[in-house]
Amino acid sequence: MNNIFTSIPDNLPAELFETLASSETIKIERIVSRGHITPEGEWYDQEWHEWVVLLEGEARLDFADQDEELLVSQGDYVLIPAHQKHRVVFTSKNEDTIWLAVHFKGEITS
Repeated sequence: MNNIFTSIPDNLPAELFETLASSETIKIERIVSRGHITPEGEWYDQEWHEWVVLLEGEARLDFADQDEELLVSQGDYVLIPAHQKHRVVFTSKNEDTIWLAVHFKGEITS
């Protein structure tokens, strides 16, 4: 057994991406940010859909096709369809921002 809130390095010079489980059609990962953002002018443009929940901390996301940034707080989750360009523009520098991300292929249904 493991714990999503433990084994986080004290020194975190880069955002931490840790695959927790994966298969050909799904990948579940823990992402830990500590003031990390997507570099200016860069966008994530992913092949897979991403469902992400913020477990701890606070963040802001920017989407290329939207005018307003999205404030994401503890417990908030977002479904980002494949190829929806987005970037992280803020995570707290004073606390860990812990995400649980599920990347998957296939048709989106709700």
